[in-house]
This record gives sequence, C-alpha cells and structure tokens, in this order.
Amino acid sequence: MSRAAPRPQLMAGLSLVEMMIAMVIGLIIMLGVIQIFSASQTASRLSEGASRVQENARFAMDFLERDLRMAGHMGCVNDQAHIVKNLGDPINHLAASAKTGGGSPLDFSVSIQGYEAPDTAPGGVLTLGGTWSAPGNLPDSIRDLKPAPAGGSDVLVLRFLGAEGVPVNQIALNGTTSTVTGATDRIDRMTKDGVGTPTLFGIADCGHADVFAGSLSGNQVQAPGVDLTRYTTQPTGQTMLYRAESLVYYIAPNTTTGVNGLRRARADSTGVYTTNEEVVEGIESLQLMFGLDTTPVIGLTTPPVGSVTESAVASGVTTATDAAGAGQWLRVGQVKVGLLAVSPDRSSSVAPTNRPSVLGVEFAPAASGDGRYRSGYEVSVALRNRLFGN
Repeated sequence: MSRAAPRPQLMAGLSLVEMMIAMVIGLIIMLGVIQIFSASQTASRLSEGASRVQENARFAMDFLERDLRMAGHMGCVNDQAHIVKNLGDPINHLAASAKTGGGSPLDFSVSIQGYEAPDTAPGGVLTLGGTWSAPGNLPDSIRDLKPAPAGGSDVLVLRFLGAEGVPVNQIALNGTTSTVTGATDRIDRMTKDGVGTPTLFGIADCGHADVFAGSLSGNQVQAPGVDLTRYTTQPTGQTMLYRAESLVYYIAPNTTTGVNGLRRARADSTGVYTTNEEVVEGIESLQLMFGLDTTPVIGLTTPPVGSVTESAVASGVTTATDAAGAGQWLRVGQVKVGLLAVSPDRSSSVAPTNRPSVLGVEFAPAASGDGRYRSGYEVSVALRNRLFGN
C-alpha cells in the first residue's frame, strides 16, 4: 500500500517587503497624527494667549474707567464749580507741602494730570524689545516709586473724594483739633478697597469742601489743627465725610516675571505713595489723550461750557508746574485710554508680523519675536464730575 506524499507546511508571518510597506504606512499615519497634535497645541496656546490678553485688558480698563470717572469729585459740587463760585474751595489743609500745579500727591487743586512718555504721541513708533524712555518731567514722588515707571508708557494722576460718603452727625472742636462723628452704619465706607487705615479725608456739602489729614477710630475722625465747624451736620445739613484719594496709575515690570503690568499707587497724608500694587498683569504700555473744554481759561467770569472740542497728549495740555498749569488741567473733560496688552507666556513659535497700534502709536515687531500675543485696546471715558452744565 503506497503512502500519500507529505504536504509542505504553510509558511506563517510577513515577508520583508510586506513589513516595509506596513512600516511606511504606519510612519505616514504617525506623522499625520503628530502634525495634527502640533497644530492643535499651537492653536490652543494662541487661543489661550488671546483670552488672557482680552481678560487682562478688560480688567485694566475697568479699574481705569472707574477711577477716571471720579476725577473732580468734591462732594455734590465738582471742582470746576468750586472754581467758578470763587469761594476758595476746596480748602487744602495739606497745602504747606503742596504747591499748586507742582505735582505733589497732596495737591488737590489738580484732580487729573498726565505725563507723556517720549515718542508716544500719535504717529510715534516704538519697536518691541527696544529701549523705551519714561516721561522726563515726572515729580520726585513718582520717579522714586518702586518699581519705577517703565519706558514707552504715559503716567496718570488722579485726585478726588471717594464715591461713597458718610453722613456727618456731629463736629466738635477741642482746642485746634476737630472731631468728626459719622453715621455708624456707614463708616465702613472709609476702609473699602483694602485701605484699612486711611489718613486722607475730605468733608463737603453743596457749598464748600475741605481736604485734611486725620485718623479714624470707630465712627470718629480726629483732625489735628483743622477747624471744620463751618459745616452744618445732619439731619439739617448736607455734610458728608469722604476718604480722599490721591492715585497714580503707571506701567512697571513685575519683579518676579519681568512682564510689564498696570500698577496703582495710593498716597497717604505724608505725601508719599505708601501703597503700591500691581492691579493687572500683562499690560505693556499705557497711552493717554485728553479732551479739553472749549473755554481756554476757566474762571469766575469764564465758566466751562461742558463741550470737549480739543484733544491733546499730556505735554500738549501743559507742561507748566504752576497755577496756570493747574488751570489747564481743569479743562479736561474726557480721557482716551489706550492699552497694549501682552500674554504672560509664549503663545506662538512664529514671530508676529502685525504692528498693533494704540491711540496712533505704532508698535513695530522686534527682529526676533518673543512669541507673545499682543493686542491694542482703546476706550473714551467722560469725566462725569466735569460734565459742567449737562
């Protein structure tokens, strides 16, 4: 009986050619996945950078708009009206160290003032990453701030009585010290916004206003060397007690990250900016333009008309540091604010080619970009306490 011939075993596995083809296909798919992941990561970083920039700019604008609208507030009568009434108000009991128009933090005769950085007027060009100059006419109190004002950015000074007042129930004079007693249920307005120990105060009715140094204890403010008995207290009078504000907004680098941010410094009764905080990070430049009332010199016989017909940078308003200069700042009824916001971290590996512009100032890209996203933002703010006659 014959045996059947053995059948050859089937070979298992892949040939070399098949393996190479599979590897090529796998590499192509992997490269596609990597490219998609890289593009998605780049888009995500760019989107995050843009979101952070928009968020920071919005917060910065909120801070600036809120305080700008308060400029000129001196109770129920603004500072322009006090000038027109010509009764010597507001009386500044800190005036010994506050020359009118001289730039002292305690000069409440000037409610708003700006300082212009070089090459930042409309038509100016600043190169990102270059050397920018700070305003050259800063008073010592601002120049000595720590950290110091950065270059390529304007500086804004605001002085006013706080938005919320406390009804005054009693004023007593003991020797040369006035004691002002405010409504207990509203005295906490004196310590809002993180000011636990205020030392600058204002008192006003619809006819007069005084700014003075004092100390708060409970619902009473002690004012040494100040006679405030000319005011009629509640309920028959309209006298209100306020916290007086002397603020400066400027741009300076963060001491940790090195990225510029918007800072706000607050002065105390000694005339020193003792409280200095970064309110918003990632603000690279602050630009300002001021809208001026038609009346060139506001006074008793030449009141403001409440119509803004001129616009100028700070140096175009005035550079004088005397009473005449103070009078020119009294004309400001509107402020245009421009911000160049930058992402805190790199958002792109590609050097940007766009040239953001803020209030006519163009920011040219650096030769080698830092990968940060930048965008400009602008807003016009009417000073509600300067809308004379409206």
